[in-house]
Amino acid sequence: MKLDGKELATKIKDKIREDVIKLKEATNRVPGLAIVLVGDNPASKIYVNSKIKGCKELGFESFAHFLSDDISEVELLEVIENLNKDERVNGILVQLPLPKHIDEKKIIDKIALEKDVDGFKPENLGLLMLNDEDAIISCTPAGIMEILDNYSISLEGKDVVMIGRSNIVGKPMASLLINRGATVTICNSKTKDLQEKTKQADIVIIAIGKAKFLTGDMLKDGAVVIDVGINRTEEGLCGDVDFVSASEKCSHITPVPGGVGPMTVAMLFQNTLRVFKKINHI
Repeated sequence: MKLDGKELATKIKDKIREDVIKLKEATNRVPGLAIVLVGDNPASKIYVNSKIKGCKELGFESFAHFLSDDISEVELLEVIENLNKDERVNGILVQLPLPKHIDEKKIIDKIALEKDVDGFKPENLGLLMLNDEDAIISCTPAGIMEILDNYSISLEGKDVVMIGRSNIVGKPMASLLINRGATVTICNSKTKDLQEKTKQADIVIIAIGKAKFLTGDMLKDGAVVIDVGINRTEEGLCGDVDFVSASEKCSHITPVPGGVGPMTVAMLFQNTLRVFKKINHI
């Protein structure tokens, strides 16, 4: 069965839109998302413009900052500080990667904890590990959990292999799974005997950026497969999973595109709405 992230994301955004209409009637305010893009990377521009469009569709205010790639680190930190102080802004999204002369860690650290709607700050990652309800969860892992819950895929007692150890997906994903009672093995592309591990897994989640890396012969019958990868190949877009061979073995699988990607976007808006409600004690 295909795990349709696009359809689920549409439902979530419809609910957000309804909430925003009610909140505007009650408070005369709406959630605000600040989006900061440094430089003119074409892929980043597409991503940022889709966020601005999403804000408009959902009734959010958007505060877009398109900055030159020769902006200094000090100047960018000042931009973040001003957004931290702006009461209209509930969430701050800094599009990565940043130019090499800017320290990404410094910029992320500068974002106010309560406005870290990407969930990238160390404090939010720590709260997540502690299973604290105040944690703002990284958008991709949060979206994956929504998919699993929507399709009633139980996690308690399940063996899960997470292929990928990034701070954005792998590590927070592992914490979410552990918090829900799963047994988690974190692997990467260099893990010895990886196939031995994946063939034992009830659920395999992969985020390593290698096209069609996970194949059907690496899975046990009936496994659930979550593909986070998006790779541009001569054949077009594909994930980290060889969809055709994996589909023959697994019970559920996310397509690429149309699986995890739309959910990541939906979770960004959901996190921003949640911050707005918290700040306004709603």
